[in-house]
Amino acid sequence: MNANIPAVAAKIQIGDLLVDRGVITAAQLKEALDEQTVHGHRRLLGEVLIELNFATEAQIMESLAACYGVPFARITPRVADPRITESLPREFLEAHCVLPLFKVGGVLTIAVSEPANLFLVEEIERITGLRTQIVACTASDIRNTVQAYLPSANVFVIDEIYEDVGAADFSVVESQMTELGNLEEISGQGPVVKLVNYAIYQAVQDRASDVHIEPGDHSFRIRYRIDGRLVQKLNPPYQMQAAVVSRIKIMSNLDISERRIPQDGDIHIMIDGRPIDLRVSTMPGKWGEKVVIRIIDNRSAIVPLEKIGFGPKLLESWRRIVSCSNGVVLVTGPTGSGKSTTLYSVLAELSSDELNISTVENPVEVTMPGINQFQVSDKSGFDFATALRALLRQDPDILMIGEIRDGETASIAAQAALTGHIVFSTLHTNDAMSAVTRLVNMGIEPFLVAAMLRGVLAQRLVRKICPHCKETYQPEDQFRSIAEESVGEIETYYQGAGCSRCLGKGYAGRQGIFELFEPTDETLEGVSAGLSLQELRALAIKDGYRTLRDDGFEKVKLGLTTIEEVIRVSTQ
Repeated sequence: MNANIPAVAAKIQIGDLLVDRGVITAAQLKEALDEQTVHGHRRLLGEVLIELNFATEAQIMESLAACYGVPFARITPRVADPRITESLPREFLEAHCVLPLFKVGGVLTIAVSEPANLFLVEEIERITGLRTQIVACTASDIRNTVQAYLPSANVFVIDEIYEDVGAADFSVVESQMTELGNLEEISGQGPVVKLVNYAIYQAVQDRASDVHIEPGDHSFRIRYRIDGRLVQKLNPPYQMQAAVVSRIKIMSNLDISERRIPQDGDIHIMIDGRPIDLRVSTMPGKWGEKVVIRIIDNRSAIVPLEKIGFGPKLLESWRRIVSCSNGVVLVTGPTGSGKSTTLYSVLAELSSDELNISTVENPVEVTMPGINQFQVSDKSGFDFATALRALLRQDPDILMIGEIRDGETASIAAQAALTGHIVFSTLHTNDAMSAVTRLVNMGIEPFLVAAMLRGVLAQRLVRKICPHCKETYQPEDQFRSIAEESVGEIETYYQGAGCSRCLGKGYAGRQGIFELFEPTDETLEGVSAGLSLQELRALAIKDGYRTLRDDGFEKVKLGLTTIEEVIRVSTQ
């Protein structure tokens, strides 16, 4: 919800209007007004109603439009005429949240988010010299369409980039750029710089986690990983590939003359006034170097535990485990399953001026104030084991190890846990119970595992149904039976139909599904006795252990995701 939704005149009270039209109830209005009062009326009532999920921005605007006798419309970039869009300066469109749609017979139709603002209409007529009629529209629809037609100064239209590139620009590339000077020169030319800037900027706007820059045989593509799945976004001329890679290498201080071995670097940039860290990895291939850029947005890297996806009971158990004064707490799952995000959220919650919290990471992905963070370097011999041994002499209260990947690190972590420290770390296992056997296989005696282990959280990330195209559907019978066997009858199933906001995928954003192994005395005795994984799992299930799928199907029951998505990410 944006402040551009009208501040209605005194004779029209937005709350009473929505109640009269049946959009909200009187009880919901009272709750929203109470919430608004708590914040000292710093937020509009409409914003509060949307945040509480009592009404949508569209419902509020439609009600206001009807009250003022103005047509209401939902607009997309397909509706507006791009030539007419440019009839007003971009600064004016953004400042007043308006959008020219089309002109018929000398009358300009314009979408506005403030239908009560008559002075704005007069100003538009003065600037354009046209008679104007208005339609009411949500501020978000207007902003999205303005962005589609008039990218900001930081964004470059890809067609214009191609038009700027002439045959002479490609001639050096086609000769394989044998001279280092030529390579460096072309990588700094306008079209190449524009393309790289555009690819990075748009990836951040699309909430991508990675950018894949991939050469082929007379082909060149750029893909984004969005919500865990790769989406092809750009197909630049293949002749630009070498120059684009060189530009990225220059930005990340890599050796542009070395194209035979992998290289790693990083870039620190500012986008829309906020810092973004980029981790760059290059890999030589048959058709040239492939580049993968990992995007780390510090603004969204630390998520409160309540918003990661924990259910109330699971969150209570997890908080009890991470509050232990000693022992080892593990988060398991494959790469990209959100393990680091969960641990960062835990550290942010535990952070205190009274505690010495230290981390050993490779690399340090998110900078956290008040926490001592150390980055290992295999080249210099500063590995996890070495760093952990040194940290134990630094009087720590809480330790976080990026990953336990070998027996030596596991042994030192066990030593720290058994001498009064709490140690958080990650493991690559398919489920929580497998962490026990993994530690034993690393050389930790079963009785030591039982003595130090406080809890193991396994997790995956499932895509959430897009709220803008959410609809009911009937899944296949075999999937229904699997879900309902776990969580009982599910009355309504939802999916995303696919729309422009979710790029036709039906999903927008991700959240975690979890399984938590909190050892009981009986299971700890089993661990110490060296029971098999199957025997330990049977003991845990008897104590109420629930699997990833169980938690996932609970989220299906709540209408947050689909059965197919849960089965996809939890299949081992």
